[in-house]
Amino acid sequence: MFELENFDTESFVRETLAEDLGVGVPGGGCDVTSTSVIPADARFAGVMDTRDAIRVAGLPVAAEFFRALSPDMTVEILVDEGSQVPAGTDLMRLEGNARAMLTGERSALNTVQHLSGIATMVADYVRAMDNPDCTLLDTRKTIPGLRYLEKYAVRMGGGSNHRMGLWDAAMIKDNHVLVAGSVGEAVRRAVAAGVEDIICEVDRLDQIEPALTAGATRLLLDNMDPPTLRDAVGMVAGRVPTEASGGIDLETIRDKAATGVDYVSVGRLTQSAPAADIGLDFTPL
Repeated sequence: MFELENFDTESFVRETLAEDLGVGVPGGGCDVTSTSVIPADARFAGVMDTRDAIRVAGLPVAAEFFRALSPDMTVEILVDEGSQVPAGTDLMRLEGNARAMLTGERSALNTVQHLSGIATMVADYVRAMDNPDCTLLDTRKTIPGLRYLEKYAVRMGGGSNHRMGLWDAAMIKDNHVLVAGSVGEAVRRAVAAGVEDIICEVDRLDQIEPALTAGATRLLLDNMDPPTLRDAVGMVAGRVPTEASGGIDLETIRDKAATGVDYVSVGRLTQSAPAADIGLDFTPL
């Protein structure tokens, strides 16, 4: 079974298949097409391949759908997670019960297409950034229920994870500042609450010193152009890590990363990555 910290693969596979099969829905609970058309003892061989050049992510999860439906299914993963492969590459071979393959096909493909799409976009951004001294980060802009898988895909693409959720660091943004009254007061409240990791968003240079004086442990420099980012990094002078965010795409990431920031965060990595074109072809045995 594929293991990922804080993610229950078995439950994910079970619930995804139940959704597709209509378990609990009146008249549901089966793959009506496969059971009516395919003999119960029919066997298939299958090959999953990519029609795009991709960074691979999600194959071990995809394999679990077939194993859940037919424990004696032969599944061979042909490429490593996180590898860059050209179009036309075979990713997985299958052999076993035909009904099980057809029932699990869409869930398996949806998963590996989505995760490989994320990993591929991340790899594109890392190449465009072209800066080993700056780390590409994701955000919390993830599909509900898929955060741990999507953030796993970011790592397979060569990026790193920002906060996993609301619980593992404070991130003070403009609405928190609005209620607290100022950047400094918002940070002071987080410090007083005993929070260790306090990321504070600033969108003006005059907010930097109050945030640092109050105890921020990292600054998120929001929607600043490269010259302003350079000024901000100079003002911080290495006292805390700095992160550029906002308005960052493949055209702008290199210039923003070159300003001296430690991190660049990009929401579209998980929010807008297109699915990779991956298919699964079967042959009767």
